[in-house]
Amino acid sequence: MVINIFVFHRGPKMRILIDEDVHVKVLSWLKEKGHDTIRIPSGTKNGEVIKLAKRESRILITRDADFSNRFLYPPSQSAGIVVLRIHPPKLENLISALTQLLDEVSESDFHGKLIMLEEEGYHLLT
Repeated sequence: MVINIFVFHRGPKMRILIDEDVHVKVLSWLKEKGHDTIRIPSGTKNGEVIKLAKRESRILITRDADFSNRFLYPPSQSAGIVVLRIHPPKLENLISALTQLLDEVSESDFHGKLIMLEEEGYHLLT
């Protein structure tokens, strides 16, 4: 008797850009989850951060509240912006909130949205 087993390798789930102000271990956690994730080099200005996110079609995850300004950084022109409003920004709190968000929101639902992520949940804004 022959049993055929097919294993399908899925590519990265989402393309993500982590801002320099986010706990460095969030990067490795997202990579372990299969996401194509890179980190912004220290000292990169906000204008360059958003340009890179747009150019590479990456969802930006940041703690920088400046990115919640929809006039300066229109979410409609991005793959999505997630502003972490978790204080204190302990790793376990960040991962818990991100787990809920990534489990409940599909990649296509991030596109063009500003997402305010808190410990209690999240708000999707356009």
